[in-house]
Amino acid sequence: MAVPIIYDWAKYFCNPHEGLGSSYERIILNELLLKTMNQYKVISALESPSFGFTGLSGINLVAMANNKCEISLEDHDNGRLALIQDTWNSLNLAVKTKLNVDYTKLDYPDNSFDMGFNFSALWFTSNLKMFLAEFCRVCSKAILICVPNQNGIGYKMQIKDYTPQKYPQLHPAHLNIHSIKHLMRQNNWKLESEDFIDCPPWFDIGMSKELFLKKLLHSAPDDTDEPTPSNVVSILPYYKDEDPLFREKMLRLAFVEKAAPQIFKKYWAHHYYMLFTPDNGDN
Repeated sequence: MAVPIIYDWAKYFCNPHEGLGSSYERIILNELLLKTMNQYKVISALESPSFGFTGLSGINLVAMANNKCEISLEDHDNGRLALIQDTWNSLNLAVKTKLNVDYTKLDYPDNSFDMGFNFSALWFTSNLKMFLAEFCRVCSKAILICVPNQNGIGYKMQIKDYTPQKYPQLHPAHLNIHSIKHLMRQNNWKLESEDFIDCPPWFDIGMSKELFLKKLLHSAPDDTDEPTPSNVVSILPYYKDEDPLFREKMLRLAFVEKAAPQIFKKYWAHHYYMLFTPDNGDN
C-alpha cells in the first residue's frame, strides 16, 4: 500500500532507503526534467506541491539544481519543510522553501518562474481549478505535471481502500488527466507532449519487492526486510558524487520503458506526464 506514506514519510529522512522502485523512478524522471530544462532554457523552477507518493520528500529537482537551476518548493507541513531544507544543505545545494497550507494561492508575482512541476502530488491540492490557475500565473515557459497512472495495476491495488473519511487530505479526482488538460486550456496553456513514464520491469506494488512476495505467500517477514548499511538503495550518494554508476545501473532496467508498446504501458507504467506551454495563439 502506498497510501500510508501520508503518515510514515518521516522514516525516509532517518534512513533514505527508497528501494529499487523509487530509485529507478528518480533516474527516469531526471531524464525528463533535464530534457525539459534544456529545451525551454529553464533557469528557475517551482515544485508545488512537493509532497508526492515516493520515498524521500523534496528532492525531485536536485538534478536541475545541479545544472544551475534555481529551485523553489512548497509543502503543507512545516516539519517536513525543515527536513527537506536539511537534506538540501547536506547536498550543498540552495533551495527556497515555503509553507502552503492548501495551494489555493501561490504567493509570488506573475511569471516568477520559468517552469512549474509536481509529481504525484495534485491530490493534495484542496481546489484543483484555483491551484492550476495560480500555477499558470506564476510560470512563464513550461509546466510539467506527473500523475499516477490510474489504469495501472499498481495504482488500483494501492488506492483500493481509499475513502474520503479515511484519507480526507487526498482528492483522487484531481489526478484525472482530462480534467487537468481542460483546466490548463482554460488558462491558455497548451499541451505540448504527454506519455506514460516510469515503466520498469515490475508493476507498481508500492512496497519492497521482497516484502510483497512474503505477504503474497503469507510468510513471516524476517530481519532481511529491514534495510542495513550494506543494502540501502538511495539516490543521495549519486547526488554526492559517491556512486557515479548509479544512473547507469538504473538505466540498464529501462528496456521496458524504451521498447514496450503503448497498450502494455497503459496498464503497466506507474505514471503519466503532461507537458504544457503558454498558448500565445501562434500556429
